[in-house]
Amino acid sequence: MAEPAIEVYEDEQRTFPPSAAFVGQANAGDRALFDEAAEDRLAFWARQARELLTWDTDFDTVLEWDLPDAKWFVGGELNITTNCLDRHVAAGRGDKVAYHWEGEPGDTVTITYAELLTEVCKFANVLKGLGLEKGDRVAIYMPMILELPIAMLACARLGVAHSVIFGGFSADAIVDRCEDAEARLVITADAGYRRGAPAALKPTVDAALASGAASVENVVVVNRCDTGPDMTDGRDHWWHDLMADASADCPAEPMDSEQLLYLLYTSGTTAKPKGIMHTTGGYLTQVAFTHKYVFDLKPETDVYWCAADIGWVTGHSYIVYGPLANGCTSVMYEGTPDTPDKDRLWDIIARYGVTQLYTAPTAIRMFMKWGTEYPERHDLSTLRVLGTVGEPINPEAWMWYHEHIGGNGTPIVDTWWQTETGGHMITPLPGVTTTKPGSATHTIPGVVAKLVDDDGNVVTEGGGYLTIAEPWPSMLRGIWGDPERFRDTYWSRFPGRYFAGDGAKLDADGYLWLLGRVDDVMNVSGHRISTTEVESALVDHPAVAEAAVVGGNDEVTGQAIIGYVILRGGHEASEELGNEIREHVGVKLGKIARPKTVIIVPDLPKTRSGKIMRRLLRDVADGRSLGDTTTLADPGVVAEIQSRAAEGGED
Repeated sequence: MAEPAIEVYEDEQRTFPPSAAFVGQANAGDRALFDEAAEDRLAFWARQARELLTWDTDFDTVLEWDLPDAKWFVGGELNITTNCLDRHVAAGRGDKVAYHWEGEPGDTVTITYAELLTEVCKFANVLKGLGLEKGDRVAIYMPMILELPIAMLACARLGVAHSVIFGGFSADAIVDRCEDAEARLVITADAGYRRGAPAALKPTVDAALASGAASVENVVVVNRCDTGPDMTDGRDHWWHDLMADASADCPAEPMDSEQLLYLLYTSGTTAKPKGIMHTTGGYLTQVAFTHKYVFDLKPETDVYWCAADIGWVTGHSYIVYGPLANGCTSVMYEGTPDTPDKDRLWDIIARYGVTQLYTAPTAIRMFMKWGTEYPERHDLSTLRVLGTVGEPINPEAWMWYHEHIGGNGTPIVDTWWQTETGGHMITPLPGVTTTKPGSATHTIPGVVAKLVDDDGNVVTEGGGYLTIAEPWPSMLRGIWGDPERFRDTYWSRFPGRYFAGDGAKLDADGYLWLLGRVDDVMNVSGHRISTTEVESALVDHPAVAEAAVVGGNDEVTGQAIIGYVILRGGHEASEELGNEIREHVGVKLGKIARPKTVIIVPDLPKTRSGKIMRRLLRDVADGRSLGDTTTLADPGVVAEIQSRAAEGGED
């Protein structure tokens, strides 16, 4: 890992400094924050905590660190919902819009901070009525409707930890998470709209509870799609019935800074999912700080949109807690970006005057495939900051985003972080950082990352393993119920350092280039080649809209590079084109990185959140049984890929 054979970005000379006009109005227009954090990191974070948050009791110790266990802002007390709601209402900003919510069928709701506070207090009283107390755990399995953040905030108001389960997950996933957390309650909906039709949720919960999760005593159901699900007497309750008589009087109780706020489970492929623990004061400090400075947030005027799902950490930190703590107006959308047409996102941006858009590289490449005609239908001139999240972005997708969505002038913040880190760790600050397409650039102020080689030696240029060298406020506080697994998973590979599981490289200018998971590094004839680098080279071909690369077993080379590509409109699959694409990679990266096979496919196997399931592609490449494909947005696409692979692809 220390010396990768392939340097796909070595010729990336394009740089984009912030404009003078942007710098002049930016929350951070110079390096003062970086200098302050370098001078005294803990004092820097203490100032952010006190200036960005409202504390019922001030903290007396910034950090207690007994590796790997951290406590931030020790002795401090606060309630996260006071910071997200009450203080804005008390300051006379209750009429400010918290969310412009839009359902997939086109129904809309605008909810103010005062209205959101009322709903949160009422549902907190509902939770009390169901016997929930501070320290209990609640599972939430819902579509992207306003009742989802309301439920999360109601839990947080009481000190009840929520565990949000992505609405595309199966009954088995619900059982695993509810049993591990010993959840007493499940909050769900009958269904949510997806591509024009209801996608059932309550029947999945019923199937889960029929097979396990004996700790669950009650189920609360939002009637979103009026599908008439079965309701079990004594266990199941309609949200609207419980809320009808609920009191809106529910004072916020101060919580210890280290009060457990939520569990969020990372999916395991071979082991049970890990319940990542996040607490209150440190978490909220870092997400509020990064939301303010990374997106250059102006809460008085901005309309911010994180186009993710709250079922993932991105939604927790940058749809719910960060934006509400900063008192901004957000957009929240229920459905898919191609319903009723492929311009749905651009239509929403134009209608609401969105100023920040935060989305995934996978989505950007999908927009590229659809073509520029869709964004060109709409006025996107209100956008002032663009963000990416979820995986490294290849330079050509970055440039498409820059040109066709950002009008060649809007800063792009390419953010690296994880469920475990809680908030942004590596990202440009748009008023400070000169960006390079495809690079997440540098750590934020107050975060210390180091690349190391196999022996743990610090790498100052070239490739290495990405580690975090010092604790940070929003860091995970452990794996629920399994401290030994916490230590073994994150702290044992490089003693004294948090190992993120990702590879990266530092270029000669000190810019970080994320290379994805280290288990996504292929070993071809002894050469380590990153899947990210090969995917970027594939997408660089003018006929390729999107690509995924895996390593397949090969008797000669150990692993062989298998590329799966989706073509842009106007191109037809052929053996000649497949060979041309293979040779293009050879020209870009060298013959060692040229795929053995390029398989031209109509689509890639993606979860409903848009993540490519490379495990399935590896299984196809090696002829293995595919196992569970229920979380795919389109399970049928795998059969088509298998058919193309059986034909030998285009090699």
